[in-house]
Amino acid sequence: MSSEKVVIPNIGIIILAAGASRRMGTPKQLLLHRRGRSFLSYIVEAAIASMCHPIVVVLGANAERLKSEVSCRVPVIENTRWTEGMSSSIVVGMQALVNQNIEGVAITLCDQPFVSTQIIDQLIAAYRFTGKSIVASEYAATLGVPAFFSRAFFPELMTLNATEGAKHLIRRHSEQVFSVPFPEGEIDIDTPKDYQQFQMMMGI
Repeated sequence: MSSEKVVIPNIGIIILAAGASRRMGTPKQLLLHRRGRSFLSYIVEAAIASMCHPIVVVLGANAERLKSEVSCRVPVIENTRWTEGMSSSIVVGMQALVNQNIEGVAITLCDQPFVSTQIIDQLIAAYRFTGKSIVASEYAATLGVPAFFSRAFFPELMTLNATEGAKHLIRRHSEQVFSVPFPEGEIDIDTPKDYQQFQMMMGI
């Protein structure tokens, strides 16, 4: 039996990594994750190993410093409006993918350190199995990213404003959402204390 991964060429994935990490005081995309990789390179490799393709990484603040952390196999899109928030990066990522004949897109961040290839693939498998238009991760009594959106939601993803985001769409269309348990999704890295706790947890 072949051990080659299954790639679904019409499911894209957007990695959002444009933030300035103000609460951290240094680009958290460059923090050490595991096995000598930065947070950014870790999530890029997880996406490459997943069933999703094509992949785009959206950078903004510190873009020039971060580009070297992204595999040459993955295109980098710069969001010049990154100060307007995460929604602007989703719009930029969607603009890069919308004309590639994809039927859906997964959206993930680089500061949720327990996102993995397996989690990404679970979202896509749930979409295939249930036919639901949105598949969201469930943690801390909420639904959020990583999340999958079918093509039906591309117009809304491309017109998000500064006060909206992926969670906004998930709440608005709750009847079309299937959830995948991901309790570790509650952990994200925003402050030095968050990172210290993660280091202790992982023995870094």
